[in-house]
Amino acid sequence: MARSLSLAAYRVLSWRGGPVPEGELPPRPRGELLWVHVTTRNRFTVLAEMCRRLLAQRPELHVLFTAPTENEIRAWGGVGANMIALPSDQPTAARAFLDHWQPDMCLWAGGGLQPNLISSAATRQVALVLLDVNEAELTLRKHQWMPDLMRTTLECFESILASGERAARDIRRLGVVGSKVSVSAELRASPNPTPWPEEELVKTTQLLAGRPVWLSAWTQKSEFPYVETAHRNALRLLHRLLLVLHVANPKESQALRTQLEAAGLRCADWDAGDEIEDNIQVVLTAEPDDLGLWYRIAPLTFMGSSLVSGAGGRDPLTAVALGSAVLHGPNIGTQRSSYVRLAAAGAAQSVKDATALADGIVRLLSPDHAAEMALAGWQVVTEGAQLTDQLIDLIQDKLDESRPDHARA
Repeated sequence: MARSLSLAAYRVLSWRGGPVPEGELPPRPRGELLWVHVTTRNRFTVLAEMCRRLLAQRPELHVLFTAPTENEIRAWGGVGANMIALPSDQPTAARAFLDHWQPDMCLWAGGGLQPNLISSAATRQVALVLLDVNEAELTLRKHQWMPDLMRTTLECFESILASGERAARDIRRLGVVGSKVSVSAELRASPNPTPWPEEELVKTTQLLAGRPVWLSAWTQKSEFPYVETAHRNALRLLHRLLLVLHVANPKESQALRTQLEAAGLRCADWDAGDEIEDNIQVVLTAEPDDLGLWYRIAPLTFMGSSLVSGAGGRDPLTAVALGSAVLHGPNIGTQRSSYVRLAAAGAAQSVKDATALADGIVRLLSPDHAAEMALAGWQVVTEGAQLTDQLIDLIQDKLDESRPDHARA
């Protein structure tokens, strides 16, 4: 790596960047270590799923996730124990981090580049890949008076996957070798549904005998009246309509059945093994694993935990990947980006009450409309699949090339 006056100046100034963090780090596992740095919750979600797929192919690999700060780790919630905050970009702190973890490869997703840490990793021949970076993230705002610091930092990466032509053009204009830079899709969640036994799927489909079916998934107690009213209203036009009602809290299932039967709706408990006879109007289930079956069977899913505030919404992408169009309420919480993508493609629609839900059920259960939405949804969920496959192949190749000594220990 060519010497950079800006990097040398930055390194001198960053000695004042703060103390080396105290306290013991978790022990480094034996074998290959992939270091994945993420700057947003969404990037973590996507790359965590990619790593799960990667580990299935390379079980001896270990993964370390880092985030910019402890505050962000706490704010994201539920990110697991294998995530720590990066140290400050002070030379001693950067060196201590690398001495301890000795990563074989780093995926850096997004901006917030740390020149000392990145250049030190490159000097140690860590395979560095920058991905999902956009033009707004291509700046080191505190050090704009160091003209080639960003270029020198970017040159440390062996591959740069920019999330758009504009970002790629900006990187090349900085003087980064063009062969390192390519344009890729943005990091987006791409579900990987568990396969379902074909025999059971065919048997259940035959059991339903061509009846129109809709699914209410992850239904909260506060949403029961909306779903019941919507189903009753839809039954006036679709007399053989079947509702598969998945209850978010299994403890509420029996009380719900009592409530539905008191309202004149005939129910079957799928979890208890009840038969779905022709006069059954509602199938009750509280088993999350069985949603894989019902997403495949129901051409339309109402994603619950979304009509009433407080439940936070549920991920719709698995339902879409399995061929179901999606209705949802306005309270979608952390899943907003997924619903926005689906709505923009015509694969999901928002409803605000029972009347709108019933209207949506009747309209979207028409075969042409449901198939159109399903196709639009499939196109959305497969957008990120190609990039995920590309990253897995890239990681496998880079790790095979590095042949680290400790991988053989």
